[in-house]
Amino acid sequence: MRYISTRGQAPARDFADVLLAGLAEDGGLFVPEAWPHFGPSDWRAMRGLGYAELATRVMQPLVGAAIPFEVLRGICHEAYAGFGHPAVVPLVQLETGLFAQELFHGPTLAFKDMALQVLGRLFDYLLTQRDQRITIVGATSGDTGSAAIEACAGRERIDMMILHPRGRTSEVQRRQMTTVAADNIGNVAIEGSFDDCQDLVKAMFADGGFRQEMRLSAVNSINWARIAAQIPYYVAAALALGAPDREVAFSVPTGNFGNVLAAWAARRMGLPVARLIVGSNRNDILFRFLESNDMSMAPVQPSLSPSMDIQVSSNFERLLFELLDRDAEATRETMLGFRRTGRMAVAEAVWHRARGLLQGFRLDDAGIEAEIRRLDSESLYLADPHTAIGIAAARAVGCAGGVPVVAMATAHPAKFPDAVRRATGQHPALPPRLADLFGRQERFAVLENDLGVVEAAVRALVGRNSVG
Repeated sequence: MRYISTRGQAPARDFADVLLAGLAEDGGLFVPEAWPHFGPSDWRAMRGLGYAELATRVMQPLVGAAIPFEVLRGICHEAYAGFGHPAVVPLVQLETGLFAQELFHGPTLAFKDMALQVLGRLFDYLLTQRDQRITIVGATSGDTGSAAIEACAGRERIDMMILHPRGRTSEVQRRQMTTVAADNIGNVAIEGSFDDCQDLVKAMFADGGFRQEMRLSAVNSINWARIAAQIPYYVAAALALGAPDREVAFSVPTGNFGNVLAAWAARRMGLPVARLIVGSNRNDILFRFLESNDMSMAPVQPSLSPSMDIQVSSNFERLLFELLDRDAEATRETMLGFRRTGRMAVAEAVWHRARGLLQGFRLDDAGIEAEIRRLDSESLYLADPHTAIGIAAARAVGCAGGVPVVAMATAHPAKFPDAVRRATGQHPALPPRLADLFGRQERFAVLENDLGVVEAAVRALVGRNSVG
């Protein structure tokens, strides 16, 4: 299996090199050179498998020969062994034809654990095999940072610096990042939005000298391995509901477009997905695009669902590449124009192709609170704000012909206790393993939105560890 850049000016790589590189040198994102495909008999053969084994089978053609099958199997089994539910990704029926798939039973209570518990171990294996060391830089709107830190803290061959927007995550999200006492981990609160943090990460990768000096890699969903490790849970849900002999629809709350892109990838690999519903909060660039071909940047507005407070959805570039029939030059020009003007120029025919795959939905803070309250009252289900958007989108858009709709439950309600308490009067408790979170010491720096300042902080982290 080989991977190419969406912008066509970076060399093709295998899965291992894509994992370690993160972002392509031309600023593009890696995608499979050719998509693997599973037929109906392949899907049926996966029915009844435990989640770790299912994940191994689904990821194997994407990994190719870069990692031996038995090594990948061992990594997947180890990654999911400590999850807090025996099914790993259980389905909960909310009403007739509507389900929630809970993706928050990992160590940091968010769906990001599904991929990052695998990625941490993949990094460890490959870096040991190659006798190398890397520096991971990542931006987070709340959940990626804690999941990445949990997966990589204490690993001898990795230094990691995570950037988060100051004051724009929940307190639980922030403390999950800043209370981990590991010498190889650094945390920075940036004066700005998540998009500012993400732009700083991309700028560090674009700085060729710095990228080579620090041996940069990424854990954001710009890293293809993140997407690859998220595809299996869509397969698990579909198989549980009758695939490949029955179609299924998915409703995905999204900001950076990585989670819904994994659902699209599952469909591209042959899973019978009838519809993909994209849930947005007040930061509604994806909704505006799908409704009226308006992909224009706007200021990021803080909301009750901070992990979705994003206006530049990086992973959309991968779908755009496919919508443009894999024309790398057209993709490159479209993305450069978007960053230059703040508006993405997409031809009507391309937009209609997108609308044939995706349907948008938007919910503001008042609607989020109302949906959390309704779910608690009518379904006896306690949902966090992001999950509430996904479920509300599934109910509003639905799917005809008896096709079940699965809303992705992306975070535990205890990660957003204030919003849940306002809506329901209940205070969701953290699991016992995190019960002392608010008593732990925090460690992070507050830095201005300046590339030179942030690069200096990364150098200091790496230099401290190389000396030690």
